[in-house]
Amino acid sequence: MKIVIIYDSRLGSVKAMARLIARGVGSAGENCEAVLRSVSPIENTPSNQPADGSNKSSNDIEASLADLESCDGLILGSPTRFGNMSASMKNFIDSTSSLWMNGTLVNKPAAVFTSSSSMHGGQESTLLSMLNPLLHHGMVVCGLPYTEPALKKTITGGTPYGASHVAGSNNTNPISKDERALCIALGKRVAELAIKLNDQKS
Repeated sequence: MKIVIIYDSRLGSVKAMARLIARGVGSAGENCEAVLRSVSPIENTPSNQPADGSNKSSNDIEASLADLESCDGLILGSPTRFGNMSASMKNFIDSTSSLWMNGTLVNKPAAVFTSSSSMHGGQESTLLSMLNPLLHHGMVVCGLPYTEPALKKTITGGTPYGASHVAGSNNTNPISKDERALCIALGKRVAELAIKLNDQKS
């Protein structure tokens, strides 16, 4: 099973989450492969740049429509921008109209994740904004159930709509133990769902 994880990360938090989610995908079985991809950055404001002038966004290959065509599952990650996904992620999603017309992603599992600077910074609305186009694509959307212990006890990030992280105003908060557990759980859940859906086909 090939699970593609596509993310936008300006300061590194979403990228770190993507790698934890990839670990979760791999834990679902030896035939489960996580493929990490980034989106092309179109945001270039000073607030999106690290203070040291470096680029922590990604070393991963930029996502293409071919990645979506060949995937068995899809997980999208974006920083929170006023309660919405980033312009870069929206730009990529808007480029998938041809796949929508062909029904390429129908019945494939999907999930989302995000990071914000503040505790009430619009994480859940950001996750929902990314889920909308996945529903239009006919994907099987999954979140995090409350049977995940970390979802019940987290005092940082973590929502039933997808994994999340509270990075802090200076992006200095490390990913907490509960946030880490939920990232891994999300990746594993999508991979396991992909296996079940694939078994039904055959």
